[in-house]
Amino acid sequence: MEQKKPLVPKKYLLTFILITSLFALWGFANDITNPMVAAFQTVMELSAAKASMIQFAFYGGYATMAIPAALFIRKYSYKSGILLGLGLYAFGAFLFIPAAAYQEFTFFCLSLYILTFGLAFLETTANPFILSLGDKETSTRRLNMAQAFNPVGSLSGMAVASFLVLPFLLSDRRDASGQTFFHTLSEMEKADIRLHDLAVIRDPYVALGLIVLCVFVVIALTKMPKVKEEEAIEGEVHTVKQTLSNLWNNHIYRNGVLSQMFYVGAQIMVWTFIIQYADRLGIDKATAQKYNIVAMSLNLGGRFIGTYIMKFVNTRKLLMIFGIGASVCTFGAITINGIFGLYSLVLISLFMSIMFPSIYGIALENVDTQDTKLGAAFLVMAIVGGALMPPLQGMIIDMKEIAGMPAVNVSFMLPLICFLIIICYGYSSYKAGRVK
Repeated sequence: MEQKKPLVPKKYLLTFILITSLFALWGFANDITNPMVAAFQTVMELSAAKASMIQFAFYGGYATMAIPAALFIRKYSYKSGILLGLGLYAFGAFLFIPAAAYQEFTFFCLSLYILTFGLAFLETTANPFILSLGDKETSTRRLNMAQAFNPVGSLSGMAVASFLVLPFLLSDRRDASGQTFFHTLSEMEKADIRLHDLAVIRDPYVALGLIVLCVFVVIALTKMPKVKEEEAIEGEVHTVKQTLSNLWNNHIYRNGVLSQMFYVGAQIMVWTFIIQYADRLGIDKATAQKYNIVAMSLNLGGRFIGTYIMKFVNTRKLLMIFGIGASVCTFGAITINGIFGLYSLVLISLFMSIMFPSIYGIALENVDTQDTKLGAAFLVMAIVGGALMPPLQGMIIDMKEIAGMPAVNVSFMLPLICFLIIICYGYSSYKAGRVK
């Protein structure tokens, strides 16, 4: 009888645990930042489109640094990439100190841009590293398990935003009718409130920078095992040009990068604009952020449930099924006015749960070992979808009303299109796998 292959072999267990902790770290950064779009919109008196430049800066950092990160770890090692990523992460977080002092929105965007240089290094390194810590047959399940701790970090970030940031923003105080009155104050009163609120926004990032430095020290002192990609490869070594050619000619990989870009765009739009959706219903930011916490809890539960279901259902088929579920919920958020539309919006997160790691694992499944690092970089670079799409959705929201419908509802047509593309990828990759 054939012995069942373990999800994580014992010799890799400590490494798996340490690297998995990084998933929580970038999850925290992602989801403490999402509600800051609404916070900056109010305190800096910005349009929804301009405030969403926070997301453009945040996810633009991934696009800028993913390829350099891959080339760095290709030359050195996974551990070196992780340490450099943690260093950049901490530096970007500490830049919030001068950003708050100067009260410049552009400075905050720059701080997040540099912070995500670090996240690009971490994601480009950690995802393929996890895939390599065991048998190839269990690689996608292993990545889903590690990625399940990303929502743990996300929930922590949301909790900090919900209980330690948003309730203490004086600019979001409301009158009896549920309307903010910050815009009615004098410039002197606004300046005092702005100074207070930007300090409230700054402090969690500074604390995060200190935590990241502690993780840096732990990983620096820990010996990491060499995996197949880092061992000496006998025979011809692929050049960068050859690797790029191999990746381009792998249609499942190529379509996976495109699908990942649309997925990340959908994810960021759903989680960023829950607050604006709730705001139209007269719900303040701190309360609206609790709906985001519920959404992330569903995402966390869905990740563990989905990982278990993958023991019995093909990952590609499951991706297609979850894409259909997300599309139905998004359609509900568009067409249903009132609180049930908000419930439908929150429920999307359950079906988004397995998408990122599943697309990632499917795309890299048949990629040559020598091409994995650069292949991983393009999948991380696809996170640029989170930079490009939220500003477009913000522009739609700024229209207030479209064809008699609230513009914020109509704006979720963008995530709906993204989910339809993911359904197509799940179906086409499943069909290709069956033919094979």
